[in-house]
Amino acid sequence: MFKGHPKGLYVAFFANMGERFGYYTMLAIFVLYLQSKFGWSATEAGHVYGGFLFGIYFLPLLGGYIADNVLGYGKTIIIGTIIMFLGYALLAVPGTGEYFIYTALGVISLGTGLFKGNLQALVGNLYDEAKYSKLRDSAFNIFYMGINIGAFFAPSAARVMRKIVLNVQGLEYDKAIPNLAHKYLQGTLENTTGLETFAKAQMGSSFSNLTNFSHHYIDAIGKAYNSGFAVAAVSMILSLAIFIGFRKYYKHADITHKEQKALNKKNMVELTHKQTKDRLMALGLVFLVVVFFWMAFHQNGFTLTIFARDYTVGAVSRGPAILFNLSTFLPILTAILGFILLIGKGNSGKIKLIGAAIGIGSAIVAYFTVNGLMPAGNEISPEIFQQFNPIFIVFLTPVIVGYFAWLRKRNREPSSPKKIGIGMILTAIGFTIMVLASKGLMSPHDLALKGGVSDTLRSPFWLIGTYFTLTIAELFLSPIGISFVSKVAPPQFKGLAQGGWLGATAIGNLLAGLIGPFWDKWELWQFFVLLVGLTILSAIFIFSILKLLERAVNS
Repeated sequence: MFKGHPKGLYVAFFANMGERFGYYTMLAIFVLYLQSKFGWSATEAGHVYGGFLFGIYFLPLLGGYIADNVLGYGKTIIIGTIIMFLGYALLAVPGTGEYFIYTALGVISLGTGLFKGNLQALVGNLYDEAKYSKLRDSAFNIFYMGINIGAFFAPSAARVMRKIVLNVQGLEYDKAIPNLAHKYLQGTLENTTGLETFAKAQMGSSFSNLTNFSHHYIDAIGKAYNSGFAVAAVSMILSLAIFIGFRKYYKHADITHKEQKALNKKNMVELTHKQTKDRLMALGLVFLVVVFFWMAFHQNGFTLTIFARDYTVGAVSRGPAILFNLSTFLPILTAILGFILLIGKGNSGKIKLIGAAIGIGSAIVAYFTVNGLMPAGNEISPEIFQQFNPIFIVFLTPVIVGYFAWLRKRNREPSSPKKIGIGMILTAIGFTIMVLASKGLMSPHDLALKGGVSDTLRSPFWLIGTYFTLTIAELFLSPIGISFVSKVAPPQFKGLAQGGWLGATAIGNLLAGLIGPFWDKWELWQFFVLLVGLTILSAIFIFSILKLLERAVNS
């Protein structure tokens, strides 16, 4: 999987990993922050969430145009990283109002727009050479792993910072308290027993009244989330250092079609007007389909996070707690990787010895950390569920890539458009799990009137099962789609085409937040049935235009 790739891929891999770590640290807590700080409903938070994600993924269109026609890929990426740092730094300032937050989000969106699509275009350029062209799909799967390694650590980083800041102020985290505190201050909390019991336990003899405590806790939880945004700002510095420090490995690919033309490069690719038109049409049709994938998928930071907070058990026994605690989960994952190296075919004796040492050492660490967990009552934070998608990506990517390679040897590998269609079907299956999990639960509307969390709580494995299925869907769709765009895009529109892919993602993200009113008004199972229906219709559509898309790839 990793053999034969140019070194520039790994520079992009680590630069992207740093940027995505910051982004997903922020995203893991973003909706929780808005609701805790301002007491907003899911609809209100969803509008901001959707609008922000729209900006994050729509502005790469602008970034692609700037890179293709003005600055080139490398300079645009560097400027974008600096702007992202400024945006996260603004978001980390405590005690600010909503308009200040909107400004910070706008700055982050602009920086991401300059960075994201152009880094993908740069990776695509590395594989324009004939000796690397067959590795293009595999390259984008590896590149995608970098995104998800960063995303895996992000929720834990956010959780650790929240815990540290609350502990400094002598407070503990309880997922129900911010909502109860806001309702008390608004005069809409009918039963104050739960809030008062928690407040007295936290404040002891210094407790005076619920009004002061509610203001104090809301301010403290806001600062705790601000510290998570500060971590995101620091990660931008690391990403920038990697990208600039190892420029020599991708410098030859940092060239646009316009620059090639000016240099009169002999190996330039020039398409006819019809070829360009057909390719742009194919890209547009694929973009239309992925809108609905991202609308569904990016419920992870919105309604699935709310489901984790309000409808999922908040504490588990030692066995399940292993998955939610980085100090136990990481050694187990490392041990598995070590033993894979030990038994892997074709590995040298030295590699096998290293694998054995890593596996045994990590297994010993895991034994002690697991025993350090409590038999029962281990806390689960709502944002921690977002670590499962990236870690599943890391472990399933070699499996999926290997499966495609196995099919390729037998001339049975699906085309890129067909893989995207299969990904949509798998997405529908993932949300079918949530339909089943939601049956019999109180609607979000009724729960909002009641305050707090649901009286009936579901096992965390419902959400884990959903994330597992959505991860497989994502691997069939997202890295394959990025590779498809780099392959099909007319040379003069490479940056813009990657921006178009992200622009389609932007529309999906906007819809992800805008369907918030359905969450607030419908039964839970009805909301997830909507997602199942839309993704099934998208799959039917892409299979109906499959031949047209496959012709564009080969034109």
